[in-house]
Order: sequence, then structure tokens, then C-alpha cells
Amino acid sequence: MAMDPSGERDWAGQWDQMFEVLSAEPRREIIRSLLKEPQERRLSLLEAAASPNQSMDSETLAIQLRHHHLPKLAEVGYVRWEKDPFCVQRGPNFEEPAFIIGTVVDSIDEIPDSLINNCKIFRRMTDDDTN
Repeated sequence: MAMDPSGERDWAGQWDQMFEVLSAEPRREIIRSLLKEPQERRLSLLEAAASPNQSMDSETLAIQLRHHHLPKLAEVGYVRWEKDPFCVQRGPNFEEPAFIIGTVVDSIDEIPDSLINNCKIFRRMTDDDTN
């Protein structure tokens, strides 16, 4: 990401990077899972990244997490993770993606139906609100 002479990060690049990192469901699920937990709490990665929208076995998910998703999240400081035990916790910049994911979750009733209908996570959330 571009830095100006004062050492400031390029604000547009920072937003672009955040949306790129949040573009994959396992990464969004990790952030969403961590939102519910205290800062110091560690979560099992397979549980934190699992989604009813995904149909992959845990071994495949673990490989994708280790080699693709976790490096992207950790590189920008959104999470810290460990290989053994395979767990994740909030990183120093967690508040950035937490703001976006938290705003979406808090605004579930305002999300257009076209974005909710095929998403099992959002459907569960809206079903829970009506019960």
C-alpha cells in the first residue's frame, strides 16, 4: 500500500485493501466470529471460518485457510493466528473490518432481500429476528 512522505497510509488504498480482504466468505466469517468474543479470546479456526454456505470438508478448509485466507488477514493486522493449536484471535487492526462486518450485521433488517435470499447466514439471522 502506498505511503506518503509523512508515513501515512493511502486512505483509498486502505479501503480497497480492506474490501479485497473481506471479499472471501471464510475471511468474513472469521471476522464475524471474532466480533462476538472478547479481544484476548482465541477461537478454533475451523469453527470460526465455517459457514453453512460452504460445502467443503475440514481438511480442504484448513489448507485454504493456512495458504490463502489467514496470510491475507494477518498481513494487514486484522487477526493473529497459530498453527498449533489451529486458532485465531483479533489483531491490532481488527477494528477496521469489524466496523464493516458489524455494521452489516447490525443493519440486517435494511439489507435488500436480493442479498439475503441465497445466503444461509443472513437467512438465519432474519429468521431469528422474526421469532
